[in-house]
Amino acid sequence: MIRDLKISSRYNDGDYLSKNLDWHVEDSPWKAHQIDKIIKRNKLSPSTICEVGCGAGQILKLLSLNSTYAEVDFTGYEISDDAFELCCTRTSEHLTYLKKDLLEDEKKYDITLCIDVFEHIENYMGFIRGLREKGEFKIFHIPLDLSVITLLRGKLIKRRNSVGHLHYFTPDTAIATLTDCGYEILDTMYTPIFADLPSKSWKAKLIKLPRFALYKVSPKLLSTLIGGVSLMVLAK
Repeated sequence: MIRDLKISSRYNDGDYLSKNLDWHVEDSPWKAHQIDKIIKRNKLSPSTICEVGCGAGQILKLLSLNSTYAEVDFTGYEISDDAFELCCTRTSEHLTYLKKDLLEDEKKYDITLCIDVFEHIENYMGFIRGLREKGEFKIFHIPLDLSVITLLRGKLIKRRNSVGHLHYFTPDTAIATLTDCGYEILDTMYTPIFADLPSKSWKAKLIKLPRFALYKVSPKLLSTLIGGVSLMVLAK
């Protein structure tokens, strides 16, 4: 019980915020672009979009500023006090943030976004099942933390301590998890963050070229050997 409280409280007691000062806002333009891409390539025309665990709220803010979604109503759900404080600076006419658990809300949306969220949640499969009724379509973005390199270098515990990942996935286990929770998979795409965003360390810069080479051969092979990609999934 003490350990469970420690895990859940880190998002409200300043611990997570102290390690991630802007709550990953710098990655939001890239994530918003990936979401826009999968929506357009599947020809979805939503009138409502919500995001569960919206963090600082910047992904929804950027989508709301995209002319494609000018008539869409956006709602962000966040249960962290620290993150919700950041959300409140981003509200607009068609963008609302709620300090509330989406699973406890009766509302349903055309699209529900779950972007880099369920790997943080202890009962992640129960959470994923609960999302099924919250939107006609669900878009998941899932970090693929499990690779040969992360295992050899002991990186998983670092991610647990720094960004709060409790569960780790490969492409196959990510898809299997959603399928086991009752989802129909409509589309998947790999998102190469290593290629699109600046490298944060000299080690990342050094490994960028091998990542590019492997990515051209097979994104799945890259995720298995070195890592550097996540998985975007559209599901019903």
